[in-house]
Amino acid sequence: MKLTAQTLGGQKPKEARVSQAIVFVGAGPGDPDLITVAGLKAIQAADLIVVAGSLVNPAIYADRSPHCRVVDSAPLDLPAIVELMLQAFRAGQAVVRLHTGDPALYGAIREQMTLLSEAGAPYRVIPGVTSALAAAATLGLELTLPEVTQTVILTRAPGRTPMPPGEDLASLAAHRASLAIYLSAAQGPAVSQILSEAYGPDAPVALGYRISWPDEKIVWATAATLSQALAAEKLDRHTLMLVGPAVAALRTGQNAPKSRLYDPSFSHLYRVGQ
Repeated sequence: MKLTAQTLGGQKPKEARVSQAIVFVGAGPGDPDLITVAGLKAIQAADLIVVAGSLVNPAIYADRSPHCRVVDSAPLDLPAIVELMLQAFRAGQAVVRLHTGDPALYGAIREQMTLLSEAGAPYRVIPGVTSALAAAATLGLELTLPEVTQTVILTRAPGRTPMPPGEDLASLAAHRASLAIYLSAAQGPAVSQILSEAYGPDAPVALGYRISWPDEKIVWATAATLSQALAAEKLDRHTLMLVGPAVAALRTGQNAPKSRLYDPSFSHLYRVGQ
C-alpha cells in the first residue's frame, strides 16, 4: 500500500506510526516528565524541531540529538512554518512540530495539516497532556463527580479570536458543569460577571498559572473576586480557570456520593455482585 498524506493524516494510524512523517507532538503543560513516551521518542529521533518557543519548556527537548536543529515558530507566519517543515522533510529529515499541551486544543494544527496535505507530505499526531487535566492533578480534583457533575467543558472567552455562534461563555456556563477556561485571563471582568451569574458569586474558582512549570501557582478566588485576584497576582497570561460543582466540592470539603463502580453490590461484566 502506498502511504499518502491522507492516510497518514489520521485514517491509517498503524501504518503512519511505522512510516516517515512530519510528527505533531503534544509537549504537555510544561513538566518534561509529563510528555508521553511516544512524544519523547519522536523528539530524540528528530533532525528538526519547530517549537512554539515561549509556550514549551526547553527542558522537554533537551534530550534531542546533537545534530538536531531547533527553530522557534513565534516570529514565523503559517506559510513560513510549513515551508520550513517541508524543506526538511523533502531532504529526508525527521521533523517534529512541537506544540504546548495537546495539539488538538487551541493548537492551530488543522491549517498546518491542510497545507502539508496539499504539498503531499504525510503527518501524524502524538497527543499530550492538556493543562486542564494537569491542573486537576495538581489540585487533587476529580472533574466528574458521581451525581454531582458528569460533564467537562473546555472553552475560552472571546478575544482577538471570536467565538462561534452558540459557544459564547455565558451559554456554556449555563450548563453548570465542570468548566475549564483557557486563554482568557485578559478578559477577567467579563469572565467574572458570567461565572457569577451562572454559578453564583461565591462559587470557588481555581486559577492555575503555568501549571507543572517550576514557577507554577494556584490561586483561589470566587466568581465575584476573580478579576481582582488576576490583577493582584499579575496573572495575565498562561493562566487556566477551573470552576463548577466539582471544584466547589473540593474547595469546601463537601463529600460526593461514592461511585457505584466499586460498590460491592454493583454488578458488571468483570464482577458479579452478591
